[in-house]
Amino acid sequence: MDLTIKLTTEQVIDFIQQIPPEEKLVVLTTLAEQAHAEHAEQIKYGETKMRKLCAARGLDWDTMTEEERIDFIDDIVHEDRECSR
Repeated sequence: MDLTIKLTTEQVIDFIQQIPPEEKLVVLTTLAEQAHAEHAEQIKYGETKMRKLCAARGLDWDTMTEEERIDFIDDIVHEDRECSR
């Protein structure tokens, strides 16, 4: 039988503050590792999308300089004007 308890963020923080320091470290380390993994996945997803957008416009994300990438993203954000080539 699976039981789910819904807690507010404040309740979770209060709970964590009550556990022994070594257990806090395990909880916080696990949460940090999970957040890092999720962030890495978001970056990977974003890069994949940027590569596809570039390819659709005849550009190669991997060969672009940092400045070219920034300009390209600026062009995407401001879709009312054409992308630089």
